[in-house]
Amino acid sequence: MMKELYVISGVAGMTGSELAKILVAEGHRVIGFDNFFASSRESLCEIENNELFDFYEYDLNSGEEMGRVLDMVKGWKKEYKKLVYINCAAIVHTEYFYHIDKTFGTNVTGMKNFLEQAVMAGADIFINCSTSEVYSMQSWKEGGVAEKDYILLANAEHSQRTSYAAGKLLTEFFMKDAVWNQKIKGCSIRFANVYSKSERYPKHVIPHILTELSRKGEVELLENSKRNKRTFLHNTDSCMAVLALIRTEEALDGSVYNVATKEEVSMPDLVSLCAEKMGISNPKIVFRGYRESDPERRVLNIDKIVERTGWMPKVSLAEGIEMCVKEMRKNKA
Repeated sequence: MMKELYVISGVAGMTGSELAKILVAEGHRVIGFDNFFASSRESLCEIENNELFDFYEYDLNSGEEMGRVLDMVKGWKKEYKKLVYINCAAIVHTEYFYHIDKTFGTNVTGMKNFLEQAVMAGADIFINCSTSEVYSMQSWKEGGVAEKDYILLANAEHSQRTSYAAGKLLTEFFMKDAVWNQKIKGCSIRFANVYSKSERYPKHVIPHILTELSRKGEVELLENSKRNKRTFLHNTDSCMAVLALIRTEEALDGSVYNVATKEEVSMPDLVSLCAEKMGISNPKIVFRGYRESDPERRVLNIDKIVERTGWMPKVSLAEGIEMCVKEMRKNKA
């Protein structure tokens, strides 16, 4: 049986790397690229020598390098029954949100060019990985915020999140427009806070907590964390959501899908859970600094993707944190 060809941007990131591993294990071919802006080659060590995985240290914003990808895809496409593009590349951390040239170049222009390449290559499907940040201050209501709900952005004068949210919203309209004009099939995904046992980026909250506890036995958090609550989605679940959408043709209508878990946790309780899995009692939390326009809660309604594809998150937060701790200890051994 003919297999499928996948092209993944940001392939060394949490979702991209896990998707590549799953697809290669299923016998599909993956062309992936990343510039390691906020990721590491370590995340690809399991498959970097696999004959079904072709990795390139390319930048999404390089016309020359993306031209090489397009030429490669055109040459190989006829050997596969389906061609799928997945855009996982993004500048995601708040540290970079004020760097508007970087965020706009990767999150908006880069995505648009990648989508146009997929159309030129005759791709069957394009998956656009968006973000729950688009909900900004309208991040919670009873039953979770749904895709059809109104969006209330924060004040652009003092919120570094707003440029990122607005840019990602633009990508969703690019996706919708391409589908509505019958150029390609696809959809956008608004992920909740995705985490991974292999993540090495300590400024994301879960690896930050684990790193701080491991080094000092205490954790420094923003003052906002005294009252903030979040949901966290394990990256195996985020990847299975991507695959569920790809394999449900009627879901590829250009619309948006929330992908999250309903398991909400406060930041102090998250620290306690991490400490428990590490065997640390009574972890100390130091609250320092403050972030404007930081939503206190973010809970997403996932009824749409559940009804259309049957996808549901499988990994509980306790199980996921335990995986992270085991991986951290293995790497230190």
